[in-house]
Amino acid sequence: MKDVARFIAGFERFHEKYFSEDRALFEQLKHGQNPKALIVACADSRVDPALLTGAEPGDVFVVRNVANLVPPYEPGGSFASVPAALEFAVLSLGIEHIIVLGHGQCGGIRALMGGTDSQTEFIGKWVGIAQRARERVLAELPSKPLALQERACEQAGILVSLENLMTYPWIAQRVEAGEIHLHGWYFDIAAGALMHYEPARNAFEPAAPGLAI
Repeated sequence: MKDVARFIAGFERFHEKYFSEDRALFEQLKHGQNPKALIVACADSRVDPALLTGAEPGDVFVVRNVANLVPPYEPGGSFASVPAALEFAVLSLGIEHIIVLGHGQCGGIRALMGGTDSQTEFIGKWVGIAQRARERVLAELPSKPLALQERACEQAGILVSLENLMTYPWIAQRVEAGEIHLHGWYFDIAAGALMHYEPARNAFEPAAPGLAI
């Protein structure tokens, strides 16, 4: 109950800021949303996309799931939560940027690399979306420590999601037309650093190089 009370107190601060001090923002938002970016992020409690980016209400459309994964396009898929969110963001909201935000110490990727508990019903199948990331890491870093393999897989999993985004025809068409831009971001929790994927160098590089790590 202590945590719940803290959350309610937090809502009171939110209400004071946005409904008392900055009424204009919600006067605008009550008529609809018009975000320019979609962030696909992990459900991890330490990685809040709005908090990390300093986004205001209405700035970003957010999809969160275990290990920030995007499944490949599958017409008629059952209960397709992530594809439905992608479809709405792209076709209804007209977003211009899709950011896949991965992070360090990801439990979903740890499950993928080490195998999940036999009693889990959903996790193993879900993180299996990134199986080719695991295979790539084990092939390229077969004798490296597990911690290094997991970090590499966290980043490779971001690339899998970016690749899978391009299997959606209405995303691929807009990317090729320059109407949507794809981004891969990696939040290093231990270092407090944000990295972005640079395709030309096939590497994750500091997104804010001026910050001390």
